[in-house]
Amino acid sequence: MKVLAAMSGGVDSAVAAARAAEAGHDVTGVHLALSRNPASYRSGARGCCTIEDANDARRAADVIGIPFYVWDLSERFHEDVVEDFMDEYAAGRTPNPCLRCNEKIKFAAVLDRALALGFDAVATGHYARLATGPDGLVEMHRAVDQGKDQSYVLGVLDQDQLRHSLFPLGGSTKTEVRAEAAARGLLVADKPDSHDICFVADGDNAGWLREKLGDRAPNHGGAIVDEAGAVLGEHEGTYAFTIGQRKGLRIGRPAPDGRPRFVLDIEPVSGTVTVGPRERLAVDGLTATRPRWCGTVPDALTGPGVTVQLRAHGEEHRAGVRVSGDTVEIDLLDPASGVAPGQAAVVYDGSRVVGSATISATRRVEA
Repeated sequence: MKVLAAMSGGVDSAVAAARAAEAGHDVTGVHLALSRNPASYRSGARGCCTIEDANDARRAADVIGIPFYVWDLSERFHEDVVEDFMDEYAAGRTPNPCLRCNEKIKFAAVLDRALALGFDAVATGHYARLATGPDGLVEMHRAVDQGKDQSYVLGVLDQDQLRHSLFPLGGSTKTEVRAEAAARGLLVADKPDSHDICFVADGDNAGWLREKLGDRAPNHGGAIVDEAGAVLGEHEGTYAFTIGQRKGLRIGRPAPDGRPRFVLDIEPVSGTVTVGPRERLAVDGLTATRPRWCGTVPDALTGPGVTVQLRAHGEEHRAGVRVSGDTVEIDLLDPASGVAPGQAAVVYDGSRVVGSATISATRRVEA
């Protein structure tokens, strides 16, 4: 099989490419240039947008003995991921850019180009497993290494994309992957994993958004209020906040009960940020839109194995799921805390990923 290996410059994608080649596939490595000026996104080897990462990927391809190319997808990445990130925060929502990158870049733009060039599949270093289900469809399951499982950010993949994907690391632990990289002579064996958002320098979302949004920001300040409407402080822009946030609130008056406050609601039009006690963050119901199903579209899902994951490395919540067209209603049997519109709700049946949808509204637990 002719395989295009997406090589970020990290240890995982390097070992994935090596395993694909060792399995007998005709492998070509490709590094995605996601910024025309890498320093404008992130400096240093912390993400997937740096010159260092491109060089690391090239050296790994040389060791493996496969051809290597760099594809410039900077314009597509900026339009589909970076602009979406800014628009979502400006609207008071909390997006997941890694999930959007998988949907729009790695398994859409890259896969489309790969298939047009005659490749049969794209291999990546994601930790997830693929299997053929009893109905003949390709199923995606959680990785063996639960601590590294990345099925959450892959929940946007549809059946056609899964049929043309390879995840060689799904059955391994991170420790095993690093040891294998060292044994293969790959210099990235001990390279630290990237964290934070790859295009936001130093992980300072608020500072980055303040600089990039400029006049596009819905406001440049407003009031921080409690649920009764009493003004507790001021802020410099609602885009700097997310539901459940505690730090950086700049509240002048202490709460009467002495307990910390958390962001409960964000209203970009009025510029109002509402805060309250932790227990007001609890939700037991979600409405989600823009569903993406990995296989057959379900009508409803119930049972002990049905769960929903709301963050990339968050806990699973037992749930009941109802689907009506492009709307997904989720009842959480295990209430969640700090859930924000814009986040993804990924539905599982046991270890199998059913699909993903974008949260549009939440239902708070009644006191």
